[in-house]
Amino acid sequence: MAQTPRRSRRGGRAARQQNRQNAAAAPFITRNIPCYEILNTEGLEIIEANAETILFETGIEFRGDTQVLDLWRQAGADVQGERVRVPKGLARRLCALAPSEFTQCARNRARNVRIGGKATVFAPVYGSPFVHDLDKGRRYGTIEDFHNFTKLAYLSPHLHHSGGTLCEPVDIDIATRHLDMVYSHIRYSDKAFMGSVTSGQNAQDSLAMARIVFGEEFTANNTVLLSLINANSPLVYDATMLGALKAYAGAGQACIISPFILAGAMSPVTPAAVLAQLLAEAMAGIALAQLIRPGAPVIFGAFVSSISMQSGAPTFGTPESSMLIMGAAQLARRLNVPFRSGGSFCAAKLPDAQAAAESANSLMSTLLSGVNFVLHAAGWMEGGLVSSFEKFVMDTDQLGMMHVLAKGIAMDEEAQAMDAIREVGPGGHFLGCAHTQSHFKTAFYNSAMADNNSFEQWQAEGSRDAMTRANALWKKQLAEYEAPPLDPIIDEALADFMARRRSEITNSDSGSNG
Repeated sequence: MAQTPRRSRRGGRAARQQNRQNAAAAPFITRNIPCYEILNTEGLEIIEANAETILFETGIEFRGDTQVLDLWRQAGADVQGERVRVPKGLARRLCALAPSEFTQCARNRARNVRIGGKATVFAPVYGSPFVHDLDKGRRYGTIEDFHNFTKLAYLSPHLHHSGGTLCEPVDIDIATRHLDMVYSHIRYSDKAFMGSVTSGQNAQDSLAMARIVFGEEFTANNTVLLSLINANSPLVYDATMLGALKAYAGAGQACIISPFILAGAMSPVTPAAVLAQLLAEAMAGIALAQLIRPGAPVIFGAFVSSISMQSGAPTFGTPESSMLIMGAAQLARRLNVPFRSGGSFCAAKLPDAQAAAESANSLMSTLLSGVNFVLHAAGWMEGGLVSSFEKFVMDTDQLGMMHVLAKGIAMDEEAQAMDAIREVGPGGHFLGCAHTQSHFKTAFYNSAMADNNSFEQWQAEGSRDAMTRANALWKKQLAEYEAPPLDPIIDEALADFMARRRSEITNSDSGSNG
């Protein structure tokens, strides 16, 4: 195990800047509005019963991992080959071992995020092989793009989490790029971040880097990493995901157990059937995490949407996807575990009107459903194939609006403003009254993206559309970026670890090709 580095004192301009930013930004949303519930109790019970039937009669395949099969066998499941059939009630009893809420620690403790309950955490786009901006167009992602997305996520007060694979940096070796991605989150941000899941060993490397940053003892006793474990729907967990799940759950780190379902292709088309399959797959993964380590923190994940029945392409911002998010959120609350779903989804090829409409529909459903962890909250475009710089800052502006909506309507004496009504009286105006003067800076959300000026002023300033304004905004943010402080001793220890692992991986690859 890595040695815990000695901490040096932080100071200087960057530290002062960070303290100011921390004071202004909430580390996560605490919702004061109710969750919308689309299903009644009878509907929920039918879906839960159908999920138990799926687990018992059809079962789930856990491929390429005999250790996992042994764990299920020892727990009392019927294991035939790689197919596991789970007795009714067993998965739910195991799921009950998972915590209903947990805190993921950031290296800046002021940015720790609470996951579960009334908390909502926004995290950026994840997993796109391509990037897009108005200057260079659509192209494969690079490590420079990755760094820039990390910086933008760090700079936004409306994103609470640094995320994971912000884009796929194809300009560096696939065997070692997980090291560069994890390091980018550590070096260019101080928010909580995600580990690699592309293999069990890459997960172990992520854990080793986290231990360097947080210390071995702290990491052993706290959640410092979050990882995305996707079921290969329908009803399969593959060896890659199982290897990562074993690494993280075994170390007491958090896993998002997330079926990936496009209804009509990876499940039946009807929402009730999708929800039953989703619940079965999620309970199987959550239960397995508890078999690996009882009490391991988990998040019930749901990536669910519809497809075009004409082309087979995924569709987003649809009423069906909203219903699925709302129903799945209710199922997660009944399971008493945190819930991940939603985001700023769209199938648009540009950050245009289609992108805005589809993403707004998705995001509003996400917030009203009571989602706890929102991956893909900013930057997602073209059905997840593209991470867009312009859409990233357009989306973070919308996230700011969600912060305001989640506060609900204040009802204290100041909010009632009866003195203002008495002061102004009939026929007057409120612009100059004392109440307005004391609140005008914070009364309404001030969008960084919207142009609310007159037509003449808009025309005089270049007649810029939203995409053009977004292009200027993300460039301005990057130009003003200052890195958060990182202990040089920790940075050096990370560099040493990464150099050693690169050498080991390179030598291993050379040996396998010899």
